[in-house]
Amino acid sequence: MSKRYQKGIAIYLAVVVMSVLLAVGIGTAAILYSQIRMIRSMGDSVIAFYAADTGVEDVLYKDSLPAGLELEVVVPGNLDNTATYEAKKIAPSVTCPGDYYCVKSIGTFKDVRRAIEVSR
Repeated sequence: MSKRYQKGIAIYLAVVVMSVLLAVGIGTAAILYSQIRMIRSMGDSVIAFYAADTGVEDVLYKDSLPAGLELEVVVPGNLDNTATYEAKKIAPSVTCPGDYYCVKSIGTFKDVRRAIEVSR
């Protein structure tokens, strides 16, 4: 080949190499961004789980008082860290394998919800 047909090959190769590097960089950034979001929501998930646990403990405490709690009563609550819970005492049924009752509690923190169900 003559030099006349080889002009501009260096700039073509530079553009191709830069495009590949840009694609790899954008792909890596997208993966890292999704991983960071997942890690952040895992922390929120733990807080939501403990809020649900607090709801179970609240129902068990209120049920142990002399007046007790009626069945199917929803016990809401707010925590200092802005987490919330809604706990409910449920009668034994097909969905509740407990001998006396079950407690279902849903904890919420930011956009994450976690639930716990215990039977007694």
